[in-house]
Amino acid sequence: MTPSYVIGIFGGVARWDEISCLVTRAQVDAELAAGAITRLRRGTYALGDLAEVRAIAQARGASVSHLSAAVHHGWKVKWPPARPTVTLPRNRSRGGADGLELHWQDLAPMQVHRGVTRPVETVIGCARSYDFDVALCVADSALRERAVSRHQLLAAAEASPRTGRAKALRVVRAADGRAANPFESCARAIATDVRGLHAEPQVWLHGVGRVDLCDLSLGIVVECESFEFHSEAASLEKDVRRYTSCARRGLVVVRFTWKEVMLDPDYCRRALQDVVDVRLQQAVRRTW
Repeated sequence: MTPSYVIGIFGGVARWDEISCLVTRAQVDAELAAGAITRLRRGTYALGDLAEVRAIAQARGASVSHLSAAVHHGWKVKWPPARPTVTLPRNRSRGGADGLELHWQDLAPMQVHRGVTRPVETVIGCARSYDFDVALCVADSALRERAVSRHQLLAAAEASPRTGRAKALRVVRAADGRAANPFESCARAIATDVRGLHAEPQVWLHGVGRVDLCDLSLGIVVECESFEFHSEAASLEKDVRRYTSCARRGLVVVRFTWKEVMLDPDYCRRALQDVVDVRLQQAVRRTW
């Protein structure tokens, strides 16, 4: 695997300690030199040549925005943008902008810094433009990195143009910086469409530890199985003990892989709905 592929899987931004087990320093240095990845800061890398993206936007009188801006800010996203995402003034034509994902908005000077939309504007732009799960990943990442506050996002969403305002408000109200990564954010986005399920991220359960998602009222735990493999017996034993601890408390554990959540959300949604329906039909005694 190449560093650019691995960083893309991790959400377009990754730390060295996240990818060091999959790639070498020499591979990272080679892709940095080729412009395939960018060093955001020491030990943190982003997909693509971000300086080139800024130059392309500047040459067209545009601002780097939306998903490209999110990556510039060092936030993990569901999918890194396939094309640079930029925002043009409303009166600007799309001439000469082939190969770009274009948006139009008259941005105020305070909404842009060094050619890139500021954090609040970036989150709201994504929330108004993209599907719920994509936008939720951006909002969760921004809150997790403490680049914005919930109050700032809510005020900006309420003041945003009518077109897309409802979408923005839904994303902001659901956003939660406790989500560890886009994998968990997408799982939570799926859970919001499941009738009767109210899943919170990163819940601490006595005798079990911290779980990715949990509905305490129904006793349902959702675990997002990461890229780590059970290469050691101790790691497998720890997971087995963890799930047994859940079972001893009457909790139902639903485990999803990255591919299931990211590529087959309908399956995950149906599976969760089936589990919720069964739990609602049961007289569940809370023991957790």
